Amino acid sequence: MRGTTAGVGIGRHYLRYSLGNVSTILAGLVSFPLMTRLLDNTQYGILGYYDNWMLLAVAIAKFGAQHSLLRFYPHGDDAGDRAAFFTNYFYLPLACSLVLWVLLLVVMATIDRLTGAHQHLVFWMAMFAVPLSSFSSLTETILRASEQSRTVLVTRVVGRWLEVGLMVGAVVLLDRSAIAAYGGKLAAAILVTGWYATWVRRHVRFMRAHVSFGQMREGMRYGVPLVANEVVAVAIVVVDRLMLKGMLGEFAAVGIYSVGASLAMQLNTFMNTSVFEALIPTANRLFQTEGVEAVRALKRQVLLPMAYCSIGMAMLLGVFGSDAIHALSGPSKIASGPVFSILGMVFALYPLLALSGFGLLLEKRTQKILTLMIGSLTINVILNMLWIPRLHVMGSVYASAISTLALGIGHCVLVRRDLLQFPSIGVLARALLGVAVCLAIAWWLTGVLNPGWMRFLFGSGACALVYAGIVLALDARVRGLLLQLLQRLGIGIRP
Repeated sequence: MRGTTAGVGIGRHYLRYSLGNVSTILAGLVSFPLMTRLLDNTQYGILGYYDNWMLLAVAIAKFGAQHSLLRFYPHGDDAGDRAAFFTNYFYLPLACSLVLWVLLLVVMATIDRLTGAHQHLVFWMAMFAVPLSSFSSLTETILRASEQSRTVLVTRVVGRWLEVGLMVGAVVLLDRSAIAAYGGKLAAAILVTGWYATWVRRHVRFMRAHVSFGQMREGMRYGVPLVANEVVAVAIVVVDRLMLKGMLGEFAAVGIYSVGASLAMQLNTFMNTSVFEALIPTANRLFQTEGVEAVRALKRQVLLPMAYCSIGMAMLLGVFGSDAIHALSGPSKIASGPVFSILGMVFALYPLLALSGFGLLLEKRTQKILTLMIGSLTINVILNMLWIPRLHVMGSVYASAISTLALGIGHCVLVRRDLLQFPSIGVLARALLGVAVCLAIAWWLTGVLNPGWMRFLFGSGACALVYAGIVLALDARVRGLLLQLLQRLGIGIRP
């Protein structure tokens, strides 16, 4: 396997990850209206409920190996170093994960037999998906650590569209139920895992002579605290659904929340995940080889376009988010509109705080990260307990929004001062000016356009064009970035 593609800049990596995530979002936008129209709130709630339990199990099963793979990946060209690294940081944790999964499967089956309880079929399908997802996640981490963003792009795009096709096909052709939908998802996971297994066999060597439990323990000392961090991160997503089901006693409420939250998570994939997938390997390399100032320069480079995009997207979702749900899912899902609008705004703004305060991972301050995550989860749980009885689904929405923003602020407070980097005042002022103009336009359009498709397409489109025009007119650096992007795509426009 080749070494790190250090000659490829973060802009190229970010473009590839963004293209992959845009394709993922497009796949979601294709499947979202179909699935929300084909499944009622109860079936959609069952699907989201057990799928989130699967995510929680995967977070535990990986033993934090994905974090160790990213942090300790050998960026040199020594094949022996990489073979030892893969043996102890990939294969040994993967074997431990498989043993843990088998034990859990036996325990759950035994409990079912002894108590006479019968888990939902979707639960067992989700259990079977756990080792598949764990293996795929760790393999993709190796690709990301070695900065092979092109392979990640192709695999994600093909895998996501395959999943959409099989899920929708199963629901349309077999049954309009969560069981059929998850069956399609599981079939796609099997095919993608087969491709990853083929790639691993060719490129990721296991050598018995390099087995070192000391190295595995070193990786776990770094990664296991982050397991708790990842578990808490998943729990922050899951807890709203669990508490809605537990306190209101129905899957329909979970479905209302899940419809809006799942679409908001598509936005999070683009706004947050794309950035950090490209940023973390590059930032690790710069921190090790060039120091703090190189990392801050990288953050300033990324924060310039991100600030404008995050603030503009938050404005569009706040004004037109409910219309998007109405248009995509139909009037029967209109109760999910405020869920998407509020969570979408939060997920659009969170990357600004997370990137500004990024640095705890570089310092290996995993305990601080865990403390922040537990604090955010605690806020979420307490607010859910207080607000669900009074506000029902919206209580969970407000709790999730506040706890997420608290997490971002916490990163900014705890990171080293020489790693803290906010967007410039000028960038924020220009973005807020564009927002003010667009809010005035949106207020006028609200009285002119009907809710649903008309307001969503024409209203959000008009505001997006006006906002982009103001930003481009006022900031020459953004114009330069746009010209570079167009030239990279082969569109010959000269400044």
